[in-house]
Amino acid sequence: MRERRSQPPFTSCPVPSSQPAFELFPWDSAAAADPPPALAHDWVFSGALALLSDRVDTAIGRILQQSAEDVGADRGWMLEYDDSGLLFRNTHEWCRRNVSSHVEDLQSIPVSMIAWLHGHLVAGQAVMINSVQDLPAVVRELRAELIRQQVKSTLNVPVFYEGRLRACIGFDSTRQPTRWGPQVAGALAQTAQLIAQARYGQRPSEGPPLPAIQKHHKLAPMVYLRMHGRVRGVTLLEVSGLRAARDYTRVHLHNGDAFLDTRPLSVWQGLLPPEHFLRIHRSGLVNLVHVQQFDRHAGSNGQRWQLVVRGLDQPWSVSRPYRRELRHRLGV
Repeated sequence: MRERRSQPPFTSCPVPSSQPAFELFPWDSAAAADPPPALAHDWVFSGALALLSDRVDTAIGRILQQSAEDVGADRGWMLEYDDSGLLFRNTHEWCRRNVSSHVEDLQSIPVSMIAWLHGHLVAGQAVMINSVQDLPAVVRELRAELIRQQVKSTLNVPVFYEGRLRACIGFDSTRQPTRWGPQVAGALAQTAQLIAQARYGQRPSEGPPLPAIQKHHKLAPMVYLRMHGRVRGVTLLEVSGLRAARDYTRVHLHNGDAFLDTRPLSVWQGLLPPEHFLRIHRSGLVNLVHVQQFDRHAGSNGQRWQLVVRGLDQPWSVSRPYRRELRHRLGV
C-alpha cells in the first residue's frame, strides 16, 4: 500500500481576484508542454508503469490518485462518453478524505448539462475553470452542478482516441479556488494520451474495452430542449435542423414542429455529434439524415445552393464556405 502524504509536494496557486473565471489551453500544445519541475512524479513514466503492471481500470484509478495528490487537488476523476456522444458517466474517481464522491450519481447524464464545456473539449481545448462562482450565465446549468459538488475550481482535459473525443479527465478543488496552469494541463494531457491508448485500443490480454453506456440502455439517448419554464426531450433522429434566433436557437423536428431553445447555436454545435449534423450557414445546422433534395442551381440566377430538409417548410440556403464539406458529406 502506497503511503499517503499529508501535504502535496506541488503547491497549486490560489486564484487572485484579477484572474478570469476560466481559461482555455489548446490540447495539442498542452500535451507538448514541459511538466512542472515541482511535481513529485513523472506522470508519463508512472502512468505507463501502472498501465503495464495492472488492469486498465485499476491503473487509471492509481494514475488519477497520484496526479491529483501531486497538485493538491481534492478529486481526480474521469468522465466517459457513450457511443452516441450524447450521454456521459463518471467511471473513475479518487477523493481526498472527507470530500464527497459522485460516481454513483453521475451515470447516464445528458451531455446537454455540460454543453458549453463539451464544446471546448470537442474543439481540442483543456478548460481551467478558476472560479465556478464567477462563470457566465450561459453556463448556469454546469455552474449549478459544480456548486452541488462543492467544486470551487476544476481542470478538464479531453481524452481523444483516433480523432474522436472519448472521455475527459481532470481535477477538482473543493477547499479553495485554485489555478492549475498550462504546464499542469500539459502533463495531464500526456497522461490522457496514455489512458486513451490503453482503454480504447484493443489489448489481447484483456479483450475489448468495457461496454459503452448505450449497450445498457434500450432507449435512444435524448437531447433536451430548454424553453422558458419547461424542458422537452427529443431523440437525435427527430431533429431536422437548427437555426439561430439571436441569442436563442429554433430547433426544427422532422414532423414539422419547431421549438425555441434558450441556448445559442454555438452551444448546440458543440453538443451535437458532427458525423450527423453539419453547418450549412453561419446561422444554420442540418441533420444530414433528413436531407431530401440538394439543388445547386436554385434562385433567379441559378447560383444559389439549397437543401430541402424533412420537417422544414422551405428550403435552406447553403453559404459558400460550407459547400465543399457538404458535397463531401453527401458524396456528390
